[in-house]
Amino acid sequence: MELWILFGVFTLLMLIGTPIAFCLGVASFATVLYMGLPPLIVFQRLNSGMSVFSLLAIPFFIYAGDFMVRGGIASKIVAFAGSLVGHLRGGLGQVNIATATLFGGISGSAVAEA
Repeated sequence: MELWILFGVFTLLMLIGTPIAFCLGVASFATVLYMGLPPLIVFQRLNSGMSVFSLLAIPFFIYAGDFMVRGGIASKIVAFAGSLVGHLRGGLGQVNIATATLFGGISGSAVAEA
């Protein structure tokens, strides 16, 4: 029954045009209240979820990408990758892979290069 409450409140809020972040928060909070749990548990879970140190890298990767775009280096990297592999068969896909590899090498993300 809790799952129906969660999806029902989420769907209702989405249909009336509420932003997704608020839909997720309100639907989760309504489900916690329906289950009879103390509301303080929501804030404890939020705090424990945000205190993970490795999640701190996500906004910094977004900022790094924004700096690359605003600085113009992103378009230069794409043009460089296009000059390397753009003439090959399936060139657009090859350029995509080469660009992702270069961005991963610049940012130090091993996952981006995989």
